[in-house]
Amino acid sequence: MTNPSTDGGFAVVEMFTSQGCSSCPPAEELLTEIESDARERGQPVFGLGFHVDYWDDLGWPDQFADAAYTARQEAYARAFGSGRLYTPQMVVNGTVEFVGSDRRRAAGAIASALATTATTTLTLSAPDGGGPRVVLDYQVDRPPEGAVLNVAIVQRGLDSEIARGENAGRTLRQDNVVRAFTSVGADAEGGRMELTVPPDLDPRSAMVVGYVQERGNRAVIGATAIGLSTA
Repeated sequence: MTNPSTDGGFAVVEMFTSQGCSSCPPAEELLTEIESDARERGQPVFGLGFHVDYWDDLGWPDQFADAAYTARQEAYARAFGSGRLYTPQMVVNGTVEFVGSDRRRAAGAIASALATTATTTLTLSAPDGGGPRVVLDYQVDRPPEGAVLNVAIVQRGLDSEIARGENAGRTLRQDNVVRAFTSVGADAEGGRMELTVPPDLDPRSAMVVGYVQERGNRAVIGATAIGLSTA
């Protein structure tokens, strides 16, 4: 399956979250609503839930947490000049950040992103399917020098029973969980990349999201997605 990015606007909505954070479930519910509403309207809005690991020693180790996702949030903190890590944090198209449960800020940032024309076209295709790895071919047109291509496998419909920590006794449903993530230098000539698929991932409830990001100001300048079940 092949899917090029639209020439119009798009919104890549990254959420930094943790199952150990009591203020995170409302933000994740909002991210679910945002992504679901966009699908119904045919809008290119891509939600990604990055589970950070700095809550893991505070009562509940998040099964989806990864130190690499914490490092990604740290890079944003440096770019924003705050140096501050917190959850839930929402980042839209790499340049706007706010508390992830803030509906007004989210609606405004996404509307603004959708109204901005993409400057880079990204195409993803999956020539091979099955097995523990996903192989992807990519083509990036007009990338600025030093741009990076990020690719994530995102899964919906995950239920987790939380036994300890701030969310003890709750069953959390999460719909935009990043299960695998990698970045490569964006090459105008394109290339091929691989992602390792978690053994418990159901491809029918997962998708591949790709987005091109400038290295300096971290602005996201192109994005697309394909279903994992066809990859």
